[in-house]
This record gives sequence, structure tokens and C-alpha cells, in this order.
Amino acid sequence: MADEISSFWGPVTSTHEWCEPNYVYSSYIAEFFNTISNVPGIILALIGLVISLSQRFEKRFSVLHISNMILAIGSMLYHSTLQQLQQQGDETPMVWEMLLYIYILYSPDWHYRSTMPTFLFLYGAVFAIAHSKLRFDIGFKWYFNLQGHALWHVFMGFNSYFANTFLMYCRAQQRGWDPKVNYFLGYFPYVKIQKPKAH
Repeated sequence: MADEISSFWGPVTSTHEWCEPNYVYSSYIAEFFNTISNVPGIILALIGLVISLSQRFEKRFSVLHISNMILAIGSMLYHSTLQQLQQQGDETPMVWEMLLYIYILYSPDWHYRSTMPTFLFLYGAVFAIAHSKLRFDIGFKWYFNLQGHALWHVFMGFNSYFANTFLMYCRAQQRGWDPKVNYFLGYFPYVKIQKPKAH
């Protein structure tokens, strides 16, 4: 059936393809399972964003959840098109998100409060420009069975949600906000905080 469906996006321009056959179900989606497997990550990041905003956590956590969404959307675009530009839209946010996690993990202990964020921002900008111009591949050359990479997307979506929740709990504890773990829909943990009243 894949031979009967032509690609809407044209020939593959990304530096590599994954183990899933291309354009089996639609001429708009090159790797169907690798594309739709990002949906849980987007939904969980949206849940995390809403909780972060409703609990009035620091903006860094809202940005982190938005970053998770951008990464999952970039991955969807890449796997649906297998185009070089969309591959960069998948890979560059991975590096930006890693820099964001570094900021969140280490920022409370920094003595140079403006130097490190500036360095991380410049590193991310230089990486994005270099990645765009040099077209190198940062993807891991993992060879999964047919749906292995798709399962990896699903597990990483859950992992990001749980990691963000853990970081929010740690930060709330550090700030003295009396964090408690509650569950959304009975399954998804989130942090409920009680900030001290301002005098």
C-alpha cells in the first residue's frame, strides 16, 4: 500500500529515517506511529501547564511545560514530513530543553545570577544557528522494532511530565510552600501548594 500513496511533502530530505515504513496510511504522514505517539506528550504538557499556572508556580515551570509541548510538536512535524527543516524543529528544541532543565536544576545555587542564564541562552542560540547552517544530526541512531521509537515517544512524554512534577515539588519544598501531591483524574500526580500569606 505504501507504494500506492505518494508523498505530499516531496522526497525525504532529513539526514535519516526511522524503522517505520513511510506513507503507509496517508500521503501527509510519513511515519504514522512515530507521529501520533507524540500526542500524549502534548496533552500531558498541557495538563502540567494548566496546573503550573493555576498553582502560581514560578514562570520557569510554565516555560518548561511549553518547551515539552514544542518538542513534541516538533517531533510530530519531523516524523510526519521527514524534511530537514522539520528535523531541526525536532532536534534543536531537545537541546534547548536540556539547557532549560540545567537552568531549573542549578539556578537556586548560582552566585552569578545573570551570567549563567546569559551563557545558556547564547549556547542555545549558537547551537540553533550552527545546526541550521551545518545540518548535522544529533539524533541517536537507535534501531527499534517497528513501533519501538513510537513507544519511546510515549514514554518520554510521561517521563517529562513526571520529571517536571518532581522538580515542582522540590522547588515548592525549597520555597516553604507546603507541597502536597494530588492526582488529576486519579492517575496523574500534580503538586498542590500553599504559599504563605504576604504580611
